[in-house]
Amino acid sequence: MVGEEPDRLGIGSVETAAAILGALAEGGGQMPLGELAVAAGMHRAKVHRYLISLTRTGLVAQPERNGAYSIGPLAISIGLAGLRRVDPIRIAYEALPVLRDRVDETVFLAIWGDMGVTCIGFEESARPVTISIRVGSVLPFLSTAAGQVFAAYMPPARVDRFDERDRKQSRLRPAAAVELSKGEPATLLREVRERGLARVRGALFAGVNALAAPIFDHRGDLSTVVGIMGRQETLDVAWDGDAARELKEFADGLSRRLGFAGNGLHRKPRVGEG
Repeated sequence: MVGEEPDRLGIGSVETAAAILGALAEGGGQMPLGELAVAAGMHRAKVHRYLISLTRTGLVAQPERNGAYSIGPLAISIGLAGLRRVDPIRIAYEALPVLRDRVDETVFLAIWGDMGVTCIGFEESARPVTISIRVGSVLPFLSTAAGQVFAAYMPPARVDRFDERDRKQSRLRPAAAVELSKGEPATLLREVRERGLARVRGALFAGVNALAAPIFDHRGDLSTVVGIMGRQETLDVAWDGDAARELKEFADGLSRRLGFAGNGLHRKPRVGEG
C-alpha cells in the first residue's frame, strides 16, 4: 500500500553501521579490523571507512596499544540505558506462550530461590501433562532438567548439598535413582554445559519427559531456566530433535535480548558463585 511505503524506507548506511557494531559486540567487544570485516561479512576497506565515523561519534574506540577496535563510550552509555529497563523474568515470562505454540507442549520457567530451583511460570498446551508441580513448587536438583541446568553453573559443593537433600527426602522414583547413580554428577553437568541443554526421561514422574535450557544475562550469569515437558509418547527429547532445537533457539534469543553476547555452552561456574 502507498501509505505504508515510507515506513519501509530506511538509511542503508545506518543499517550497515549497526551490522558492524553488532559483529563487534558478538566478537567480545574488541576485534582487529581484519577479523571484524570477516565477522561482518564486508570488505575490509568498507568496514574501515565506517569505523572512522563510528570512532568519531564515540560508538567505537580504538586503543593505541594493539590497534583493535572496541565498543566506544557512547555505545556503552546507550547499552547501559537499555539494560536499566530490562526485566529478565518479565521478558522470559511474557515469551513463554511463543515457545508453547512452537512445540505444542507444556512449557515452564524456573529461577533460583531461597529453597532452590523454583518454578515461577507455566503455559499448558492442548495436551497437558498430569503432574503435581505448580507455580511456586521447588524442584529436585538432579532429577529434573531445570535442576540440572542450575547445577551445571554452580560450585560442586552446592550441587552435592542439594543432591543429598533430594535423595534424603526420597524425591526420586526408585528406578530413576538407580539410573542417576550410574553416572557421576560432574559428567552429567559437563554434558549440560557442552550442549546448552538438559533432558530427563521419566526421572521424576513416570511417563513424563522434559528438556531445559539456560538463559543468560548481560554479565554471562544464569538468569532463568526455560523448559518443555510432555508425555513420553509426544515429547521427543533427542538432542537433535525438533523440541531441543526450538528450545535452544528460544533460550538463545532471550539471552541476546538480555544483552548476552557470549557463548553460554561452555561457560563455567565462577569460583564462589551462587
